[in-house]
Amino acid sequence: MSRRLTRAETKARTRALLLDAAARTFARKGYAGASVEEIAEAAGFSIGALYSNFGGKEQLFIELLTTRSSALIETAERIRADAEVEDPAKALGRLLVEVADKDTDFAPLQAEFWLYAVRNPDVMQTLAAGLREPHDQLSRLVEPVLDRVGGRATAEPGEVATIVLALFQGLVRQRRTDPASVPDELFGQALRWLFTGIAAGSER
Repeated sequence: MSRRLTRAETKARTRALLLDAAARTFARKGYAGASVEEIAEAAGFSIGALYSNFGGKEQLFIELLTTRSSALIETAERIRADAEVEDPAKALGRLLVEVADKDTDFAPLQAEFWLYAVRNPDVMQTLAAGLREPHDQLSRLVEPVLDRVGGRATAEPGEVATIVLALFQGLVRQRRTDPASVPDELFGQALRWLFTGIAAGSER
């Protein structure tokens, strides 16, 4: 006889199913074209269940975005941890290739939602708040690298994390636009240049 789910487990399962349905619906119809009715139906729940868990389409998308971002950082952490015998920058470079070449649906949605948020300042504030935790995760990932190159005197982990994110997002977009201009190893090389520059600045 299977164990009955607790209330918290049921809520978590409902949220996961709604997020999965939202990802598929947004990918198919775009942010503007997707409706809460379609998302709820695809997940097998009522519209009321969607609103009670996420408050609406905006919050649902922001949750989806932050969940994807956190998962990406966690993957980067695992790659770094497993890369003791090789160059961590090279290992992290593989992450860009995987995202750019496999997760092709989500970047256009990010761009579409960013344009929507630019025109709606309250949404932009909510989006910024939702992305702080993934940014903090990346900052914690950057800290030991800064320690290794002796860069703490000239660079703050949070600032470096911002630059790494900008590099990553820009190179993902460029690789999709012109794959030949962003070879597999370029992100790893860009990280080496970044940390080499930080280390050189610390030595002055």
